[in-house]
Amino acid sequence: MKHPDTRGTIFSENARVIEHQSLPAEQFLLRLHSPETATHARAGNFVHLQCHPELYMRRPMSIMRAAPATGWIDIFYKIHGEGTARLALRKAGEIVPLLGPIGVPFKQRGYKKLPLLLGGGVGIPPMVFLAEHMKNSGEELSPFVIMGSEIPFPFTSRPSQIMVKGIPEGVIASMPLLEDWGIPSRLSSLQGYPGCYSGYVTDLARAWLDSLSPESRDNVEIFSCGPTPMLRSVSLLAQEYNLSCQISLEEFMACAVGGCAGCAVEVHTAEGLAMQRVCVDGPVFEAANIFPAR
Repeated sequence: MKHPDTRGTIFSENARVIEHQSLPAEQFLLRLHSPETATHARAGNFVHLQCHPELYMRRPMSIMRAAPATGWIDIFYKIHGEGTARLALRKAGEIVPLLGPIGVPFKQRGYKKLPLLLGGGVGIPPMVFLAEHMKNSGEELSPFVIMGSEIPFPFTSRPSQIMVKGIPEGVIASMPLLEDWGIPSRLSSLQGYPGCYSGYVTDLARAWLDSLSPESRDNVEIFSCGPTPMLRSVSLLAQEYNLSCQISLEEFMACAVGGCAGCAVEVHTAEGLAMQRVCVDGPVFEAANIFPAR
């Protein structure tokens, strides 16, 4: 993937909290008025925000949705340390300084007809953003979204009214937002949640892929975000079926704008092994460049 020059595309904003919703298992949905970020954000971008005035070190957060016309962005996160615990206390009307949008997004056009989107945990938000972009892209697409979580999902699932070939009987739980958009989704977990597939997202994805004809499978490409073990499994799945695959990496970051190189990872390029920064060279990479075939 060729990485575009990101100079002049990252904005510093004093975002205002519009709404802050508490969800099960210390998860939160934060809506911020951040017009520059909302206007320029693309699926796969993130923001680097200050959780609390007393904490100067910012935290990277994926963008789940962006509304350029009204200037808001949605951030979904889970409490994981002092920063996010302090962020959870922020109330409507308060100011949250941030930098955004940051990073290389998922591909924005020229999709194959059957995109498969796989999100795990806090990797779910970029898949929602990407699904919405695909819906509005003007291309004739039939995306399918599979989401996995080992804690309660950050929404109340709904039995899907959209039939999907290859999905086991009884696996009917879906994300209402995607359902309303006409995009089929299914949920996966090992926790026995009603209507969810009992297993990993890659297992459910394999069942769907196996139900397709070879001709239909040629129209599939994969997009994914989640914890590293999941992304490794997704990459292996893509290699098994010879499918193109883009993944968004999760990595600890300090500056998030490419200065410190603290988030560098090994990337396999045509020129050989290289160290690239997840914040500005990613977070989206070709899966084969991170987890090459063995």
